[in-house]
Amino acid sequence: MENKIYDVAVVGGGIAGYTAALVLKNFKKNFLWVGTRPFGEKLLKAERVKNFPSFTGNGVELAALLERQMIVEEVPFTKAKIDGVYASGDRFLLTSGALSYNARSVILATGVETETVKGAAAYLGRGVSYCAVCDGSLYRGKTVVCEISSKNYEEEAEYLAGLAKKVYAFCKYKNAAFRAENIERVDDTIAELEGEGRITGVITKSGRKIEADGVFFLKDSAPPAVLVGGLETEGGHVKVARDMSTNLAGLFAAGDVTGRPYQYLKAAGEGLVAAYSIHNYLVHEKSFATQNLFP
Repeated sequence: MENKIYDVAVVGGGIAGYTAALVLKNFKKNFLWVGTRPFGEKLLKAERVKNFPSFTGNGVELAALLERQMIVEEVPFTKAKIDGVYASGDRFLLTSGALSYNARSVILATGVETETVKGAAAYLGRGVSYCAVCDGSLYRGKTVVCEISSKNYEEEAEYLAGLAKKVYAFCKYKNAAFRAENIERVDDTIAELEGEGRITGVITKSGRKIEADGVFFLKDSAPPAVLVGGLETEGGHVKVARDMSTNLAGLFAAGDVTGRPYQYLKAAGEGLVAAYSIHNYLVHEKSFATQNLFP
């Protein structure tokens, strides 16, 4: 166990966590930024990053720019996978295997975890996506497959249908209904993905093969409550106020973990707000007001 007590522990190496760490560095806070790798695997596998101001390119290119800034601004990063966050009196205990860290406050920016079928992880960014709005434009005039977890995501399938030539929909619920004529509902289950460097199609449980250029998994994320006991969630995401605070005093959240849209721009904005909020939280000894966040 480290004897050091940090002002803030930022958990998660993605853009939300990095932005929070960058702002905390400017505030001269004593912070720990910890994750499995800076900027996250999702960014590195992104074929194209859209809607991020002043940037055009892929995820590797954006990560390189962020890494350069990280070095220039001297933002420290600790490589570790946090497996537990526990409130302990006036501080938090964070565990990573046999290691542990102490902090007065926490920003949870762990992203989302998604259940996948065989082969999905290998094709992330090469035909597999979890956000129709983010990546749908890459499949204009092409054929895509969707695995839809609930009616909440039928709208995303309709969105894809407005771009793609053909959409095969695997619905994991009853009474699915679509308006678009180019959506074909498949009463089967995706068993495996096929590809040669990129996705070429899927194999169903019954053995049917469907050729496709992309596969979208439209579903809720796994709740982060397993990481933080007592954390209030809503729809599988951390429930936050406008200042990114949670139901646990001193614990804030930012990025994909707080819900859709899963966009880098949204993650950066929430990371900034969370850092400002925690700065105010620490300065005013846990008695801050939302309207005073940006003096």
